[in-house]
Amino acid sequence: MRTGQEESAAGWGDCRGTVHPRVSLGRVIRKIRVAPSVLAADLGQLRSEMERVDSHVEMFHLDVMDGLYVPNLTFGAPVIEKVRPAVNAFFDCHLMVIEPLRLFEALAGAGADHVTLHTDVCDDPTEAGSFARRLGMGFGLALSPALAPAVIRPHLAGLDMVTVMSVEPGFGGQAFMPETLSKVETIRRWIDDEELKTALQIDGGITPETAPLAAAAGADIFVAGTAVFARADPVEAVGMLRRSIHSAMSSADGA
Repeated sequence: MRTGQEESAAGWGDCRGTVHPRVSLGRVIRKIRVAPSVLAADLGQLRSEMERVDSHVEMFHLDVMDGLYVPNLTFGAPVIEKVRPAVNAFFDCHLMVIEPLRLFEALAGAGADHVTLHTDVCDDPTEAGSFARRLGMGFGLALSPALAPAVIRPHLAGLDMVTVMSVEPGFGGQAFMPETLSKVETIRRWIDDEELKTALQIDGGITPETAPLAAAAGADIFVAGTAVFARADPVEAVGMLRRSIHSAMSSADGA
């Protein structure tokens, strides 16, 4: 059952009592989190799929798609409401929809903890962020591969999280786009230079091979779908991802 712990925008990452490993990289200390993407789970058994890994992860990534912003159509608040009572982890809802603000109230009521919008369907991120927080949710923006980080920078201080898409939005199972790592590096530098608490998430093609590259670039949240739910043992798959990240970052820290 959900613990009922409320999380402010500033502290949203302290996900319901989960112990978070911290990684030091120079003067920066970052919390490293794995966020399984339920798009890759068996949606016919979604509740049990999430329960299976719930106590082993910090958060879940839920892709809400409307078939218009992207060709795919997934699920919305009614499904989230059904699985929420059985799952303790933090819910980040990635909204790939034409009119995302219309969904905020329903998602908040269903138990979403955070909403992530794409920059090209968010005319006023300040207003959208205020609306989300009035409903008790955190707020972030996602950067598609075709867009430059500059579109994020004016809004960075007001975001709880930035998501860099390392695949084209809309479908799971795509190959990682290494050219997106430079965007992670740029946004990480801005976050650190301005001493912000903004989390930096990477979404798409994350595996034990690509996660260390993203971690070295500056990501601290790693969305992994196929690399978790397509494995025979999703719990062990999460552990493999964590070990690959921490091994790479420990090596970098000691270099």
